[in-house]
Amino acid sequence: MDINEVLKKQPILLFDGECGFCNRSLLYFINHEKNKTMHFAPLKSKTGKELLAYFEIEAKTDSVILIRDHSAYIKSCAVLRLMPYMKGLWPLMIVFVIIPPFIRNFIYDMIAKRRMKFFGRVDNCALLPKEDRDRFFDL
Repeated sequence: MDINEVLKKQPILLFDGECGFCNRSLLYFINHEKNKTMHFAPLKSKTGKELLAYFEIEAKTDSVILIRDHSAYIKSCAVLRLMPYMKGLWPLMIVFVIIPPFIRNFIYDMIAKRRMKFFGRVDNCALLPKEDRDRFFDL
């Protein structure tokens, strides 16, 4: 799919497709998503790499990335901007954007550094219902 066609499907969440923690978090998000508008792509997929290049993000970036409104949000900025897409009280977490990113990202990096140790690697995403699979690029 052409990059311009992909960008029409915003919001898009890029994630580490090999990380057990990322996959569990992604499944949690999908199960608690409000309107099922998000699209997804693994970072190392063809679409993921094209989006990284398009937004001039280093190819070695190993973080969750949210693309919406033709902007890319990385690390804690991405996570907090995901909250309004979720059901329940999760949208209230957006108030944490008042904490400076260097503090939020320090905590994000501490978790990210240890995620493989605690949650391991996965070969592929868990089985998803058909309606959710259709929202994934390059699975």
